[in-house]
Amino acid sequence: WESVTYWVSFFGMDLVKHTGGCHCGAVRFEVWGSPDLHVFHCNCSICTKKQNHHFIVPKNQFTLLQGLDNLTTYTFNTHAAKHTFCKTCGVQSFYTPRSNPDGYGVAPHCLDPGTVCSVTVEKFCGEKWEESMQAHKSIRDMSKPASDTAERNKATPP
Repeated sequence: WESVTYWVSFFGMDLVKHTGGCHCGAVRFEVWGSPDLHVFHCNCSICTKKQNHHFIVPKNQFTLLQGLDNLTTYTFNTHAAKHTFCKTCGVQSFYTPRSNPDGYGVAPHCLDPGTVCSVTVEKFCGEKWEESMQAHKSIRDMSKPASDTAERNKATPP
């Protein structure tokens, strides 16, 4: 198989089309994101149990290609996060994070090979979620469309 990578430049950001899915193949998606992933390693109760590492993208950069009927959702506590996973194999390849309900957290280990250049992992203290969110300066912007973020950055001097 020959791998074809699609690149676009969007408001000064280079984006690549990543594809991926669950283990059994019932759930498939594509996501436009950086080839250099900024991955969060959270230590909240559920992320610890399932080793949830994820990068965040705006909803408009994510497309579920197949498997909607094969997804089920788990919520707890505030019920803001929607932990979606495949009913057949149990793999969570993406979900809606509490920190970014307007985006998706995508599991980099569920991406097909060939489009990721590098991965930077940032620890996020989910045990102290409110404190961590207040201290983090950019996590909320990660699920905003690039055009919104670019406009905000122009309007807000450094």
